[in-house]
Amino acid sequence: MKKNMGSADRIIRVIIAAVIAGLFFFTNLIPGTLGIVLLVLAGVFLLTSMVSFCPLYAPFGLSTCSVKEKS
Repeated sequence: MKKNMGSADRIIRVIIAAVIAGLFFFTNLIPGTLGIVLLVLAGVFLLTSMVSFCPLYAPFGLSTCSVKEKS
């Protein structure tokens, strides 16, 4: 898999996943089915952040990686 996520994108996804997990586990703001769905989404965010690859970016040819030019 070719990396298609930059560091800013990865950091934002980790922060969003942490906020969702915190709201689910430490407060009662997102209980029930919505909470479970959001936890699954948070898990996907963490997984894609760890591997630096987003499968939704691939079909559209998107990439948030910085391009290093050869001299």
